Amino acid sequence: MKEIAVNRKAYFEYFIEEKYECGIALIGSEVKSLRLGHLTLSDSYAHIKDGEVYLINANIPCYEKTSAFKVDTRRSRKLLLHKSEILRLERKVKDKSYTLIPLKAYFEGGLVKIELALAKGKHLYDKKQSLKEKDIAKEQQRDIKNLK
Repeated sequence: MKEIAVNRKAYFEYFIEEKYECGIALIGSEVKSLRLGHLTLSDSYAHIKDGEVYLINANIPCYEKTSAFKVDTRRSRKLLLHKSEILRLERKVKDKSYTLIPLKAYFEGGLVKIELALAKGKHLYDKKQSLKEKDIAKEQQRDIKNLK
């Protein structure tokens, strides 16, 4: 498994409830661009429309050596999931106000996969608590290092 991109901001902004692995429908030279590691997931999210899941606002820049077939870098891309998974996700997004967030993109056996998370947004006080816990963990690591 070769990682292409990781959405580090997602773990700070959201509580991650469930994770799903899904494929992505790409066209043209987008795969070549992904092989070079050109992908930005930080502001992207997934949306369910007409029983299909789409990745919105993910940036895959054009492959620099292509000339004939250029596509919009922030276009909506279809995510490939099983019908039962889509129905379960759709129910949770509508009923319990969850959000679908891409966590990372990677190659698996020559195919591009997206790890999609069912997440709930954090409040400001939750984010402050996360930062506080992170600082405490760093402090403990420094103390352990100084003892050795």
